[in-house]
Amino acid sequence: MPVSDSYHDSLIESLKDPHYAAVYLETHLEGDEYGFESELLRLSFNHVLEALGSQNLTPEQIKIQAKQLEELMQKPAPEAMNQLTSWLQALGLRLTITVAPKMPEINHQNDAVSSIKITV
Repeated sequence: MPVSDSYHDSLIESLKDPHYAAVYLETHLEGDEYGFESELLRLSFNHVLEALGSQNLTPEQIKIQAKQLEELMQKPAPEAMNQLTSWLQALGLRLTITVAPKMPEINHQNDAVSSIKITV
């Protein structure tokens, strides 16, 4: 679905605030009762890269981060999580894990984990 320029520009402007970017990523990582969509997660990371990268990285570093993100999204989960931590650090963010307010019932088809939190 095409995104209007005004929405995209507004979103990127909002994501320039690292605290907003952290909540944005946290929301996408938590998913919902159906799990999370890998394409939406990839898109959210790209949005944050576009917003925070312009403040913290050179254009060449942004290209490298974009390439690393694509490679990271293709890796098995344990390896990807390790590399995600480093990827987020380059943008001034940190991955943490917290206990969810209400412990979810475990769905053995899609095992639930404690909520994941991205902090500045």
